[in-house]
Amino acid sequence: MAEDWSAKQYLKFEDERTRPPRDLLAQIPLTNPKRVVDLGCGPGNSTELLIERYPNAEVIGVDSSPDMLRQARERLPNCKFVQGDLETWLPEPGTDLLFGNAVFQWLPDHPQVLARLLTALPTGGVLAVQMPDNTHEPALQLMAKVGADGPWADAIAKSDAARNDLLTPEQFYDLLRPLCNHLDVWHTHYQHLMPNHAGVVEWFKGSSLRPFYEVLEGRTREQYLAAYADAITRTYSARYDGKVMLRFPRLFILAVR
Repeated sequence: MAEDWSAKQYLKFEDERTRPPRDLLAQIPLTNPKRVVDLGCGPGNSTELLIERYPNAEVIGVDSSPDMLRQARERLPNCKFVQGDLETWLPEPGTDLLFGNAVFQWLPDHPQVLARLLTALPTGGVLAVQMPDNTHEPALQLMAKVGADGPWADAIAKSDAARNDLLTPEQFYDLLRPLCNHLDVWHTHYQHLMPNHAGVVEWFKGSSLRPFYEVLEGRTREQYLAAYADAITRTYSARYDGKVMLRFPRLFILAVR
């Protein structure tokens, strides 16, 4: 059985992880939506932004992780949170905004899921999504490269841990533009500042590295993480103060039905 996501691990870098949803939210044209849904709400950091922006709306958080939902409910006890699978989930009628922060990249068929969700919105409804587009970055490629050589190789090979590449902006445009009145697709390249090389590993232990190490146990897991940390140290140069700049491309989609 797969391990649950760890809200504690994810929130070690809450400020950095909350910057992209804040940037996405700033582009949403809605002024007074009635119902807003935070898809893949995680520990509630993005949900909190939605509540602050739309204090008169019914804001609902949806996530598949019990630990993330537990943390979200502790953080925002007056907000409604529900467990759900975004592969099949559909919004209630009258939903004005579907907001997805760093969640859809985990769904292999996310382009079709996004198209389905967009068509479920009423006229004027908004689908706003941000996804990491970093599968070609060294930190992501090293997960698979290190995973292919060592006593952990067989277990990782069977797990299919690596994420698929996202569609290009042009492909997303061709898919979604026929379904809406307005579509904006753009990239932002963040330079997340990590305290050191170990910080890079800690960052990804809360996200993309998790599917690789969760299939390992005990000493083998420790060895894999140590080998990955060594590869990160050899690949990313420390700045003058020992900190490491983690280049992190993210893709944004804003569709108005």
